[in-house]
Amino acid sequence: MGSTEHRFTVNLSILFTELPLLERPAAAAAAGFSAVELWWPWVDAPVPEQSDLDALRKALNSAGTKLTGLNFYAGQLPGPDRGALSVPGAESAKFRANIDVAADFAQSTGCTALNALYGNRVDGASEAEQDALALENLALAARAADRVGAVVLVEALNAPESPRCPIVSAPRAVEVVEKVNAATGLDNARFLMDLYHLSMNGEDLHQVIASYADRTGHVQIADNPGRGAPGTGDLDFPDLLGHLKQAGYDGWIGLEYKPGDTPSAESFDWLPTPLR
Repeated sequence: MGSTEHRFTVNLSILFTELPLLERPAAAAAAGFSAVELWWPWVDAPVPEQSDLDALRKALNSAGTKLTGLNFYAGQLPGPDRGALSVPGAESAKFRANIDVAADFAQSTGCTALNALYGNRVDGASEAEQDALALENLALAARAADRVGAVVLVEALNAPESPRCPIVSAPRAVEVVEKVNAATGLDNARFLMDLYHLSMNGEDLHQVIASYADRTGHVQIADNPGRGAPGTGDLDFPDLLGHLKQAGYDGWIGLEYKPGDTPSAESFDWLPTPLR
């Protein structure tokens, strides 16, 4: 694959899920990767037992894998009901309870990127009310991230799969990023550029890269259609990765794709081992 100077990190919440969570870092290492990322692993526990946090940290360290990205609590992922920070009531409260837990875990593992997923639109709350709550919670998340030397990421999802999510375009996500930075004065909110979601929205990926690479804190990839590995769909990843490099993006590229019917370790043939 062209443009191979990028650094790749494996999302252990969508790859290697055939294994228990604590076995996944070692499996990623055995496949040649030294960096991994995670959605919040405990979907029912924004504040898990300390022993669970310690066990995951030990598994990462024992495998020699660096944690490069971590989601704040966002409910059930994947799924249409994901997201919490803009949802009034219990879900927002869970997000707030999770903020310092996630930030402290990130600090303890050297992770410097924390993804904060907007919630779906819900009945009983106006869009303005949800957006105000989101900005308040994102500011709290940004301050916690800053405390541990991290950035907070705002991601655009896609309308076909998440029809009630209000953040389904690159310009909308970047608008939120700018509002968070203005609210905190910290300038540590960044765009999470997920090329799969943006392609599902029908966006011009070259234009997105040219317009927003300088405000991007992380990139994730999967092919479209199907959300499989590069080469299983229609996206031209050598071209897209080349455009990212030309635009000055030199951060991590997260592999956030479904491995299909084969074991996860067999889904990396598109990426030569020396480049992992």
